[in-house]
Amino acid sequence: MYVILGIGNPGRQYENTKHNIGFISLDFLSAAWNIPIQKIKHKALIGEGQHKGERVILVKPQTFVNLSGESIGEIMRFYKLSPEQLIVVYDDVNLDAGRIRIRSKGSDGGHNGMKSIIYHLQSDAFPRIRLGVGQKPSTYDLADWVLSKFTDEEIKVMAKAVDAIPDMVEEIMINGVQSAMNRFNGR
Repeated sequence: MYVILGIGNPGRQYENTKHNIGFISLDFLSAAWNIPIQKIKHKALIGEGQHKGERVILVKPQTFVNLSGESIGEIMRFYKLSPEQLIVVYDDVNLDAGRIRIRSKGSDGGHNGMKSIIYHLQSDAFPRIRLGVGQKPSTYDLADWVLSKFTDEEIKVMAKAVDAIPDMVEEIMINGVQSAMNRFNGR
């Protein structure tokens, strides 16, 4: 069983913002795998289904980015899952827009959503897919940058990364994180 969590903020005002690339990715994964995300459970919108013989739960926390761990902590305890059964998809301002970095574990990298998840799981040993949204320009503060909408040009670049999400998640599930890192990192 795997839980795939996309980090983002609930609410229309946050749709299509850089901080919501995790939600955008999960919406794409939901459509690709025909697992609708429509139940409200554990402070999240979730979708439950099967993919390649594995039970899958897609999770979009409704607690805002900084409190993402509250929802996923509840889910992981409820289903008695290990951190390795969680895959987190989120934005990274330290990577160029559209760049992908998959890791098996690691620090929060300054991302408050990841900080919350690590705190609530008491572990950083879970796979994550970091999608680059680009470094903030000097004219922005960080909060304004991650809450800004994608430009038309950024949408084109980000679409390529999001298109690969189903393949990345499947690779982690079927062949492991190392295989996914070898196949997708550097894109």
